[in-house]
Amino acid sequence: MSEKKCVAIVTGASRGAGRGIAVALGSHGATVYVTGRSKNPGDAPLPGTIFETAEAVTAAGGEGIPVCVDHGDDAQVAALFAQVMREQGRLDILVNNAFAAHDQMTTPGNFWEKPLELVDMWEVGLRGSYVCAYHAAAILAQQGSGLIVFTSAPGSMHYVFGPAYGVHKAGLDKMAADMAVDLKDFGVSTISIWMGALKTERMQAMMEAEPDKYQYVQEENMESPEFTGHIIWALFNDAELADKSGTTVIGAEIAVDYGITDTGGNRPPSYRERYGVAPREQHPFAIRG
Repeated sequence: MSEKKCVAIVTGASRGAGRGIAVALGSHGATVYVTGRSKNPGDAPLPGTIFETAEAVTAAGGEGIPVCVDHGDDAQVAALFAQVMREQGRLDILVNNAFAAHDQMTTPGNFWEKPLELVDMWEVGLRGSYVCAYHAAAILAQQGSGLIVFTSAPGSMHYVFGPAYGVHKAGLDKMAADMAVDLKDFGVSTISIWMGALKTERMQAMMEAEPDKYQYVQEENMESPEFTGHIIWALFNDAELADKSGTTVIGAEIAVDYGITDTGGNRPPSYRERYGVAPREQHPFAIRG
């Protein structure tokens, strides 16, 4: 989409999907601002820091720039975008990936039997994504180009871990759909991507803690954290991207369309193929303010 070096922001990139996406974009030569709260080993129960991810982005062929951001703090988020514009003068891709994952989200029990703090994922995962998109849209609309991505999951369409998680994912899909309406005339696209089961530190810990519960998750069907990053790059460079704006796509399916394979040539199965679950299609009727 641009002959200039691509500038991206990936939120929640200390580890997991965010780290993988950032490194994948780096492998395509992008400058990637890596955000998160983990600055030092031990800052979080799981390994990974923004500095380690930034180093991995640079090692992959891009330029990784770590920025410590609490995505529950609007002032810190605003400062992030101001820094990007001050240092780069442009922005091309925003990947909204940060959310507050509570350990007890995946433990047995009904929603009222779990800590009320589970709804914190709406503060960072939903509100935080909105705030980031708010700042990004102002920049991208003025440029007349760009892509805003939301990393989502099939839990938006069926029960997974309870209502806090489900509302989070459904909200991301809806944000992509509605923001596309406002951005349609400005050359900016929004996409929500359903990721499959990921080979992340968190998923590995969950599988080791409860092997019987997660026996349905087979390694050959899992996606690497980098997989979605390569899909995002293909979307960004798709001349027909505008036609996909506002949609929720299944990463494994669109990867086939773009000829993208995962690590070792693996083709992760589609959630639609395995379980018959597919994204909701937004109705075109719109009431504008």
